[in-house]
Amino acid sequence: MKAAVSTPNGLELRDIPQPVPKPNEVLVRVKACGLNRADLSAARATFGHGVMGAALGLEHAGEVVDVGAEVKGFKAGDSVVCAAGGGYAEYAVADHGRTLPIPKGLSFEQAAVLPVALNTLHNALITRGRLKAGESVLIQGASSGVGLMGLQIAKMKGAKPVMGSATNDARRARLKDFGADLAVDTRDEKWPDQVLEATGGKGVNLSVDMVSGPLVNPLMKATAVLGRIINVGRLGGVTAEFNFDLHAMKRIDYIGVTNRNRTLDELREVMRLMHEDLWDAVTAGKLTLPVDRRFPLEQAIEAQAYMKANQHFGKIALVM
Repeated sequence: MKAAVSTPNGLELRDIPQPVPKPNEVLVRVKACGLNRADLSAARATFGHGVMGAALGLEHAGEVVDVGAEVKGFKAGDSVVCAAGGGYAEYAVADHGRTLPIPKGLSFEQAAVLPVALNTLHNALITRGRLKAGESVLIQGASSGVGLMGLQIAKMKGAKPVMGSATNDARRARLKDFGADLAVDTRDEKWPDQVLEATGGKGVNLSVDMVSGPLVNPLMKATAVLGRIINVGRLGGVTAEFNFDLHAMKRIDYIGVTNRNRTLDELREVMRLMHEDLWDAVTAGKLTLPVDRRFPLEQAIEAQAYMKANQHFGKIALVM
């Protein structure tokens, strides 16, 4: 089968064997695959992402072709969306505990870009972040697919004000359409003051940080006493100076999350909790993501280059 795989030189298109489902897996004929930032490092199997010679991808949607002996609830012909690797290919396998039926009215493309954002931000905001209605929320890097989903979930759960950051003027202006009451530009050194003003001087209760690096100390300045910061991404750098005194004085809960070392049972639980809490809203069309651009599988390298250029708003998809 055709696939875009990880190599020492980066992403390459190759013919590789079609995967065979394990007893707990479904085999899917991939119709669409969502791109994610982690795919860039996975192209060379760096930073713990990707496996050399394997198809990339963290989420995909398509039709079930076959199921393993332990799989219940799915059969050949079902339309499904999967939080699983290998979607940069004509066929992929997924654990049945991380597979969901596609709601009626949702296309393969629309479904394929949802799992990473839904699972990541439900885990960050609700499970780890302990969000309560009426609390203020800030999403750093809010114009990404994950960020836009965070704004929508926070608004739906009654957070106020809901705030987002983006350094691109045009993308920042669109954040209000996804629930942002305030959109800040972190290139402006006074952005923490804007957050403080929006929260009556108290600071933000809960932040989802997908940037990190040099923004960590300004973010703590913008955080309330007993506030929580969930460190989801490190696009701004994995190391930086950290003001331990500011952290201690505000008694901030600084919480790190990643899927890279979660067990299958843990990943299934993340999916189960998200499904239980948010899937009705997905089915009703209340939680969606814009697809900025679509590429055929044969242009997976160009799709990654477009993502690396950081000019997109929302998600990028491969379509088969």
